[in-house]
Amino acid sequence: MPGRSVKQLLKAVMPQGALSFYDRVQLEAALSKPAKEMRALHRKGLPLVDSGPAAAVELAASWLCRAQDHSTTGDGGVARHFSLNSGWSPSYPETTGYIVPTFVQLDALHPERGYGKRARRMLDWLVDIQMECGGFQGGMITSAPVPVTFNTGQILLGLVAGARTFGADRYLKAMHTAAVWLAESQDLDGCWRKFGTPFAAPGEKAYETHVAWGLLEADRVSPGNGYGEAGMRQIQWALTKMAPNGWIADCCLSDPTIPLTHTLGYALRGIVEGYRFSNDPELLSAAERLGSGLLSQVDQDGRLAGRFDRDWQPAVDWVCLTGSVQIAASFLDLYVWTGDTRWRDKALKLNHFVRRTIVTEGSEDIRGAIAGSFPIDGDYGRFEYLNWAAKFLIDSQLLEIAATKDGS
Repeated sequence: MPGRSVKQLLKAVMPQGALSFYDRVQLEAALSKPAKEMRALHRKGLPLVDSGPAAAVELAASWLCRAQDHSTTGDGGVARHFSLNSGWSPSYPETTGYIVPTFVQLDALHPERGYGKRARRMLDWLVDIQMECGGFQGGMITSAPVPVTFNTGQILLGLVAGARTFGADRYLKAMHTAAVWLAESQDLDGCWRKFGTPFAAPGEKAYETHVAWGLLEADRVSPGNGYGEAGMRQIQWALTKMAPNGWIADCCLSDPTIPLTHTLGYALRGIVEGYRFSNDPELLSAAERLGSGLLSQVDQDGRLAGRFDRDWQPAVDWVCLTGSVQIAASFLDLYVWTGDTRWRDKALKLNHFVRRTIVTEGSEDIRGAIAGSFPIDGDYGRFEYLNWAAKFLIDSQLLEIAATKDGS
């Protein structure tokens, strides 16, 4: 094609999210010594040591506290990530929002450790940055303040937890303002199309069932405002994207033909929460269909590929660790509801795999953290340890502890 460089032509045929040869050469030149060392370690294979769910919770929670304390913006939010190449990042409003409920849960278990105080610092910061319209910005706090549906829904989960736990009027007011904005910006068919994120490919997003979950929680705190109905409309819309084998279209940040397990995990959790809210057997059946596609791909070691095509064939050779623990959490809910031990057994394998990737010694900046991918140079969160990966790990470990406490 006239006028296009070789680099442009290569990029044009690369799958979304993949790196061209030129990009990889530039990345290699920029790699730090710790990044190269961790890559070499991961290429040797998965470590054999599994610290167990309770120790994993302790490690990941300590790392999240460090991420809050070391955010480069020092505002009470949680740093988006620690990079082996560039260090700590600014605070990330979206994931800080849903870290709040995890810290509230940890505070109930260990009130002496200050998790509740940390959750309130997060909440106070989030309330301060809420936009007049009720929405919240996408990206890190240093990004342009443009309201985004998905980010607002995740922060709504934190505001609900704050209103429910701490009883502060300012959290309740912020919760209502965010929920109203989400409900009023929703299209009639249940989809959100008006305020998409600039940090993902354009188009409809079925994984915004995770936004719907925020509305369901707001309805529990303050019923009668239509929040639950709005949330259920979106979930019903998302089910129109589901194939008979459970695979979901338009369910990815970057390439909807091979969605990430991270976004499939979001979609599954939203459907699971829709069932918890409505007790509608259609939603339980849908969760089992989606879950079954993923369940069939978990190997004996707990490995789950990071992306899948519409026939549930693995599309990459790396693991999205965030997606694995998200999916494990939903599997454990399905186990509780159905009594089918396959859900529990595969959830335990997924958790076991991710726990074996945790660094338990050495630098405090990565001790207890969860990488974006395994190996660490996979295409999701490359060379980064992500705050939401640690959050979802904690959630999944707590569910595992609850599901196995009887020793069965």
